[in-house]
Amino acid sequence: MTLQNQKLLIIGGSSGMGLALARRALHEGADVTIVGRNEERLARAAADLGAPATLQTIAADMTDEARVAALFARLGTLDHIACTAADIAGAYRLLPELELPAVMRVVESKFIAPLLIAKYGAPVLSSGGSLTFTSGIAAYRPAARGTVVAAINAALEGLVRALAVELAPLRVNAVSPGWVDTSIWQFVAGDRKAEVLGGMAERLPVGRVGRPEDIADAIAFLIGNGFTTGEVLHVEGGHRLA
Repeated sequence: MTLQNQKLLIIGGSSGMGLALARRALHEGADVTIVGRNEERLARAAADLGAPATLQTIAADMTDEARVAALFARLGTLDHIACTAADIAGAYRLLPELELPAVMRVVESKFIAPLLIAKYGAPVLSSGGSLTFTSGIAAYRPAARGTVVAAINAALEGLVRALAVELAPLRVNAVSPGWVDTSIWQFVAGDRKAEVLGGMAERLPVGRVGRPEDIADAIAFLIGNGFTTGEVLHVEGGHRLA
């Protein structure tokens, strides 16, 4: 199934994996709505995508239940929802350095937001609709400084399986990326970004780190395959093997 004439909501679509998905969906003829918290980033994303008539952007905080409810009431019927948003940079700390506000931002962005998206998004999805969330390799290959992210990724995958049962026949899945070259690495590695990503590329069986388009491809598969639900699709270059 292509995305032609499908109505797709992408939460976190102003950069990285979400932006790559928006580009692909627009190319395939979908009507795309991008939601993010920062209006300036949304405006840059729209310009980068060529600002077609089939694209709209909306600024909203998806951890605020009232705003989530209002958003879905405004949008009306949708075919698919994908969420790539996460606020995790501040939580990459060793335990003695962890600050609770940073921990709660991870919990809110990667668990509470998906829960609210499902609560208010499921009722407006068309027959055959889907929700796709974003987990991550940390749930399977945790490392020092990544305790919180590993735990929340694992919790999100549990949520996906439960939602797939409760919301059936709507389909609910997750994509689990490995190391992908996005802006998050500026916060995680700083000036050592190229060195850190290069080191991982040498370890991976595929010989490179991921690109946002790799994850967009995986989400497009989960959207289009009507026989897949409650699954986690690993797109990580063999990281679990390395």
